[in-house]
Amino acid sequence: MRVHELIDILSDQPADAEVELAVIAPVEEGSDDITVDRYFVDGVLPWEDDEDDEDSDGELTIWLVGGEEADVNAFLDAIEQPDA
Repeated sequence: MRVHELIDILSDQPADAEVELAVIAPVEEGSDDITVDRYFVDGVLPWEDDEDDEDSDGELTIWLVGGEEADVNAFLDAIEQPDA
């Protein structure tokens, strides 16, 4: 999805509506059962994939970041201090 597509979708929604991130995953591989984890969007992170990655073209990607508060904080700390 491109940023302009997300903006178009969100522009049709009430401005005071809450935005959540829903992660859909199988309960077990090969099973038809799924689980849905809902998280608030805690931030937006511009991310440029490593150009050395054979599957990447170095294109800028925007990540919507959400999850358990402690996990999000640990992730953001690690991103801000990659050599720590």
